[in-house]
Amino acid sequence: MHEASSALTWRPLSPGDARTSADLLNAMEAVDRIGEYYDEQDTLQELIDPYTDLERGSLAAFDGDVMAGFMKTRYQAAPEGVHRIVMDGGVAPGYRRRGLGTRLVTAGVAAAKDLHARHHPALKLAVDVHKPESMAGLPELMTAQGFTPVSYYQHMQHPLGDNVTGTAIPAGLRVEPWSERNDEDFRLIRNEAFQDDLLRAPMTVESWKSKITNQAFRPTVSFLLRDEANGTPAGMLVTMSWDADTAATGVRDARFMFIATQPAYRRRGVAAALIGHALRAAAAEGYDRALVEADSESPALKVYERAGFTPKLRFVSWALDV
Repeated sequence: MHEASSALTWRPLSPGDARTSADLLNAMEAVDRIGEYYDEQDTLQELIDPYTDLERGSLAAFDGDVMAGFMKTRYQAAPEGVHRIVMDGGVAPGYRRRGLGTRLVTAGVAAAKDLHARHHPALKLAVDVHKPESMAGLPELMTAQGFTPVSYYQHMQHPLGDNVTGTAIPAGLRVEPWSERNDEDFRLIRNEAFQDDLLRAPMTVESWKSKITNQAFRPTVSFLLRDEANGTPAGMLVTMSWDADTAATGVRDARFMFIATQPAYRRRGVAAALIGHALRAAAAEGYDRALVEADSESPALKVYERAGFTPKLRFVSWALDV
């Protein structure tokens, strides 16, 4: 039996906690079963994020050398209208229902207020939490802390295999694989395409490098469509894959993290063409499945279904307006 939370040691996270953070997240996965595994490099990448202030914006509970629970926040570099701070965290299965979650969420909200006052005090503040709908006890915890569900995201999967089909590249557009030369086009398309999405602030160069083009990025399965007439980038698809997932499950996933179309090129089959091209590339490279996440209210959901994706798991975005 683990000791009560009063006997635990509490302190901010540090990059040196990468290994024990991965251990905690993998212990959670064994119970919560959302299909996400971590190794030390994965958690280190999150701990050294340029917009994560560990000293002011994180807290972890330790039972000796074992991490019992944690929370960390990530502020935005260039918010527009509302400064949305994302809070992540969790409690190891053996330490649940002892009040750790309540303490960590309370501390996270306080940390978000502090970071907001330091970085964007003139804006409104919202705190966001994005977690699986099936996670036991989460609705009760979020509701008790004043959070409300604001959107739902469907995680979907595609079996790949030899019979992958797809839409042809639209006339007048050409496909390019990712390269150092067109990397900035990928980032700018992402920002332009999601400019009206309240939950996705523009990504800076530093944030793009930290969150996207890191050790999990898969450049040979990431593509851009460009207008042949004027050279304008029309749309892009970014693929990532985590070695820890493959090691734990034996299944190699190609996760389509971003599929974005410039507003001027919508309704021309850009997204469908990118998805089909990426599915074929992933199958050719020996990936076992393709994964994607879509807002349950987004028209993109139908595009993914037509491409052969089926629902797997639903996530909830909880928000607290402060």
